[in-house]
Amino acid sequence: MKQTSARLLLFLTLELFCTPSRAALTVSPSRSQFFQGESVTLICEDGNSSDGGTVRRNTTRGASTWCGKGWGRKDGSTCSISFMYALDTGLYWCESMSGSSSSSSSIIQLSVSGGSVILQSPVLPVMEGDDVTLSCRAKSPAHNLPATFYKDGSSIDGP
Repeated sequence: MKQTSARLLLFLTLELFCTPSRAALTVSPSRSQFFQGESVTLICEDGNSSDGGTVRRNTTRGASTWCGKGWGRKDGSTCSISFMYALDTGLYWCESMSGSSSSSSSIIQLSVSGGSVILQSPVLPVMEGDDVTLSCRAKSPAHNLPATFYKDGSSIDGP
């Protein structure tokens, strides 16, 4: 009995202290689409590490790269992009300093548009049954855009 209890305690201790840390990505402003020329700040938060994590991305420009390696300005666990280009569209995520990547739910698709209208939607995935607010945003704020939203080919009414 004592041997079984000792094994269980050892297993629980290993689970608590040996589970890889997960870094979470925060995007500011909190949206998934940007106009070309806008800036964005990406912050890696890793509760298991005092120095957070590092932002990585895989864009239409090519292979996965770290913030500060040809794009963005790295300051600790913060990555700032002062001018977004259409080629900055892609997947962004955090990696903890220990090298373990964030869970797939923390991988964020950011889109950069050279057009005049973007869809404002939540930056994080929305789960079935969750409420979500969608809106159109014009590059020129003076425009009041009438918009119709569609789901599965059918128009849906707003509030």
